[in-house]
Amino acid sequence: MPSELAALRGEPSYVWRSGQERRLNLILRHIPLKDAVILDFGCGIGTYAIQFKRRFSQHVFGFDLEIDRVTEALKELSGVCVAVGEHLPYESNSFDVVFSNEVIEHVQDDLASASEMVRIAKPGGKIVLFCPNRWYPFETHGHYWRGKYHFGNTPLINYLPDAVRNRLAPHVRAYTAHGLRRLFADQPVGVIHHSRIFGGYDNLVRRFPALIKVVRGIVYALENTPLRIFGLSHFLILEKLS
Repeated sequence: MPSELAALRGEPSYVWRSGQERRLNLILRHIPLKDAVILDFGCGIGTYAIQFKRRFSQHVFGFDLEIDRVTEALKELSGVCVAVGEHLPYESNSFDVVFSNEVIEHVQDDLASASEMVRIAKPGGKIVLFCPNRWYPFETHGHYWRGKYHFGNTPLINYLPDAVRNRLAPHVRAYTAHGLRRLFADQPVGVIHHSRIFGGYDNLVRRFPALIKVVRGIVYALENTPLRIFGLSHFLILEKLS
């Protein structure tokens, strides 16, 4: 069942499953995390930050807007706090890696949040984002209809013109490749990697294990073809230049 915050903040990663493990391995193809100073931008209950700390570095920090989620994260992490992405309580040039998993689509001001990511990254530091792809056939954050929120996957909403799409899903953004990069167009960063990835379908694995294994093999192969344009999420890595 969705939490009361599902429409406003989305749902954080509550457990570590194959989808999270895959995203971590994708990051490791491009960025070494050992002993890095890492910020989890919008850490939720700390699911990714805890893995960073257990496996790679003791210098892991995070923040979230919701105090209940931060309180949960504090059970295993000391360097987490309540904050908003537009005004971060960190000094400039502080982090080797700024990691954001499906968060920037929920902030009030995504341009300001992108600017803050760059500000707090060290020169040569990396910014890693996963966020919704506008061309994925489903809006995974639900939709509003006649003033009532409906949780779950809704087909084709993101294919509608902005004026219509944003009335049905005013609570969340979805980005084209150009729209995502535009957030950082005036920032001192360069693109290291930009692709689109499909989901892990972890919620379906226990019900249809054999089928989902086949589905994963097909859609992960599509990530190496032009059909990756229909992937679930953008996977973007930026490097701060100065």
